[in-house]
Amino acid sequence: MTQQEKAFTFRGKYFFGVVTALYGVLFFVNSERALAALQKSSAVLLQILPIIAVVILFTALINYFFQPRQVARHLGRESGIRAWLWSLLAGVISHGPMYAWYPMLEDLRSHGMRDGLIVVFFYSRAIKLPLLPMMIDYFGWEFTLVLSFYILLGALAQGWLLEFFVGSD
Repeated sequence: MTQQEKAFTFRGKYFFGVVTALYGVLFFVNSERALAALQKSSAVLLQILPIIAVVILFTALINYFFQPRQVARHLGRESGIRAWLWSLLAGVISHGPMYAWYPMLEDLRSHGMRDGLIVVFFYSRAIKLPLLPMMIDYFGWEFTLVLSFYILLGALAQGWLLEFFVGSD
């Protein structure tokens, strides 16, 4: 286990302990609110659990099938236009809360994925496939296509700008 993983594990246990203690204090101060907060937290957890499971599955599959040098070749500094297009596509088809994708992207980054591609992934998530039919109904084909094109162009521009100013490591 690396030093960073150890630090993250420690912070996770510390955070869990603090949250548990706060729920305990709240339970003694106002038990009704504590139970309501716990029920709400449980509902949110149950809602995002399937998404977290899918992300964990994708991460496990990536770790099983791809070696770090393969990831670096396809998504690293040597990667070409295909990596940018894959990142755009992955961002558009991804669903669920953004934070659920953080672990998988961090894992890919640790295997050599470029930061610019992560930016492209996040930015292109602004296009929501399930909502496109409604957007077309409200605003028409032309508007939807032009806006989607500009979002994708903006995603690429953000990724390139990040790599230009910060670097691609």
